[in-house]
Amino acid sequence: MRLYLAQHALACDKNDNAARPLSNQGREDIARTAGFLSLFEKPRPSMILHSDKLRAIQSAAMFAEAWGNLPTRIHPALAPNSDPHNLLPMLTTSHDDLMLVSHLPLLARLAGLLLCDDAEREPICFRNGGVLCLQRTEERWSLLWQINPTLFYGEA
Repeated sequence: MRLYLAQHALACDKNDNAARPLSNQGREDIARTAGFLSLFEKPRPSMILHSDKLRAIQSAAMFAEAWGNLPTRIHPALAPNSDPHNLLPMLTTSHDDLMLVSHLPLLARLAGLLLCDDAEREPICFRNGGVLCLQRTEERWSLLWQINPTLFYGEA
């Protein structure tokens, strides 16, 4: 099983828009990342699960469209401060490749839990609009690759 952990793209400031939709830069970042993945990452996830925050919904929709209109669904355990342990039953029993579009600190804690068996350890530096790909073989998780918008633009 492959698991794609995606941090939502850059959102508008809450002072400008309380709903926090994706900013223009965020849309461009996801378009580039999703476009790249749609060309080079095979197989692709069978479904995209995301939080109920607008920025995650919009990011998930752009990934879904780039990969040929994959199904998307809100998952309650993908809120920013959710406990990553709540995702383990689904992740240990699923055989289908999945993408989770969520937020920090959840994604960092989940990566720490899967890779280091410690949710407080943060072995990965996530970036808005970036994707981390993990693979489960038997009972172990390993890092396959990570991509983020800085690969297209360079570090700011």
